[in-house]
Amino acid sequence: MILKLRSHMLRAIIVAMGMPRRQAITEDQLQGFKYFKKLRVLLDRLHDHATQRDRAGNRVLHYDQYIALQLLFFFNPIVTSMRGLAQASTLKKVQQKLGVSPTSLGSFSEAGSVFGAQLLKPIIRELGAQLKPLPHDARLDDLPGMLTAVDGTELSALAELAGGMIEGRDIKLHAHFEPIKGVPVDIDLTAAKDSEIDNLFKRLLPGRVYVKDRGYACFRLFQKIVDIDSHFVCRIRDNSVYEVIEDRPLSGEAKLAEILSDQIVWLGCDSKRDELKQPLRVIKIAGKPHRKRSGKTGRGGPEQGECLLIATDRMDTPVEVIGLIFRQRWAVEIFFRFFKHVLGCRHLLSHRRNGIEIQVYMAIIICMLIALWTGRKATLRTVEMIRFYFIGWADANELETHIATLKKLS
Repeated sequence: MILKLRSHMLRAIIVAMGMPRRQAITEDQLQGFKYFKKLRVLLDRLHDHATQRDRAGNRVLHYDQYIALQLLFFFNPIVTSMRGLAQASTLKKVQQKLGVSPTSLGSFSEAGSVFGAQLLKPIIRELGAQLKPLPHDARLDDLPGMLTAVDGTELSALAELAGGMIEGRDIKLHAHFEPIKGVPVDIDLTAAKDSEIDNLFKRLLPGRVYVKDRGYACFRLFQKIVDIDSHFVCRIRDNSVYEVIEDRPLSGEAKLAEILSDQIVWLGCDSKRDELKQPLRVIKIAGKPHRKRSGKTGRGGPEQGECLLIATDRMDTPVEVIGLIFRQRWAVEIFFRFFKHVLGCRHLLSHRRNGIEIQVYMAIIICMLIALWTGRKATLRTVEMIRFYFIGWADANELETHIATLKKLS
């Protein structure tokens, strides 16, 4: 019966029972605005976007201001919704520090469809260029290009948050992740049904060493990567067909790294020669078998056999380093988990597809800002500490001490 009551009746019951109502946001609950300065410089270029129709000069909420308020939303757990942001925009401290004016719910709702999400991608690339390498194995410094792990993940949690009201609710996030910097440097959002291979094919860059799982094992993609002067290390299916040209001996270091074989092969059958024009190197690495009780693939992907098959065009890189390179692929999986955890516990600011893209790109930018502030990749503990500071539970000295500790560990 309670579920059928109207919202005003529910509020009356809450008051009658003495249950606390959500309090209005006050200025003393908001601080930490100095940390927004680095990004605000990059956001200035967005100010005049989508103002062409505003010939009367009536627009109150500009793109850079919309993003600044989203920063407040991500970092301050006191602000939990679009309504909370609208109320925060009426506070003098917020207006002064973020350069915004009092903004209505209608203006926020409109912003999700008016401002172009794609304009945030150059900012992501610029922030990525400012990041310094994290501690890593020195052998990765000798690669012929920037190590880049690629993968995609469905953002089904967004649809659950919105109660199925998202425009085009099935969304996939494609990420190009640099493990040495610990952040994504290029991202794309598409429909969940869109091919990961086709998406990567359109976004390839020269001077990269792409690390991929078996979902990207495609001869046409392999050849394209080689043609543009990049390289790849990609897991292939356990039942892949290939013809061995040379069986290379294994060093002591290779055996310690659990390398089982190192071979030069023609990958695939003869009919595939037009797609893949040169031999590749196939490395077999010992793996931990994982069998599913049902015998079906389903959730979690295919079963894991006794070994991994890794294909690469790198003929002269030590075989144990190829194994090390492939292990870096897990960095993007860890990032996806962190990303979904941080975003999944928050409220969507828009149910429009473009508005969701803006929020997703902003989550990536937040990860980059944390990495720039701390010298390390974003973790849940660091996010919590920053939020404690933004709501006044930790003072500036405590936050700086936390950041300094992280920098010493770098």
